[in-house]
Amino acid sequence: MLTRDLDRYLELRRTLGHKLESTEILLRSFLRHAKVRGESLIYAESALAWAAETRTAHQCSRRLTVVIGLARFLHAEDPRHEIPPRSLACPIPPRPLPHIFSAEQIRSLVQAAGQLPPPRTLRPLTFSTLFGLLAVTGLRISEALELRVEDFTRDGLVIRETKFRKTRLVPLHESTAAVLTRYLDRRLGLVTATDHIFVSIRRTPSAT
Repeated sequence: MLTRDLDRYLELRRTLGHKLESTEILLRSFLRHAKVRGESLIYAESALAWAAETRTAHQCSRRLTVVIGLARFLHAEDPRHEIPPRSLACPIPPRPLPHIFSAEQIRSLVQAAGQLPPPRTLRPLTFSTLFGLLAVTGLRISEALELRVEDFTRDGLVIRETKFRKTRLVPLHESTAAVLTRYLDRRLGLVTATDHIFVSIRRTPSAT
């Protein structure tokens, strides 16, 4: 029963543009927890117990947040579903303060990335190019790491199906395009099983 309810909840939210990959993983974990306890409804006590199984307050809060969202959805249809309260054991972590890098700090970061080990590999150029691209375009890190070779066009970077499943074109200054071209000249010389622009030292899609 809860499995079908979760499928409906995810389908509805995804039609609104949410991806919910990590949310689905967490909620299916909660459903396994509820099944072991023989529960076919969401109970606050059970949700709090599942959330508290994690090691950190941040993970606890994240778990509780996703269950509260599902519980509110189901409670509107069936009041027997309980909406878990915000527990003192799972406080909402404060948002980290944003930091705006100065031009000098960005230059230093890109230069330091270019010195990463191991030498004579693609890794230093990968990270220096990636950090520079993030700085001049404002791309999200997830967007940059998802870029494919074909997304680099004469008109700019094609960012495909990002937030709310929209695609957009990001124009590039000629100097940025030149740096990215230089990187791709080396990147495309590698035999890889992926067409991602940024790849790791193992020649798989890169991760920060």
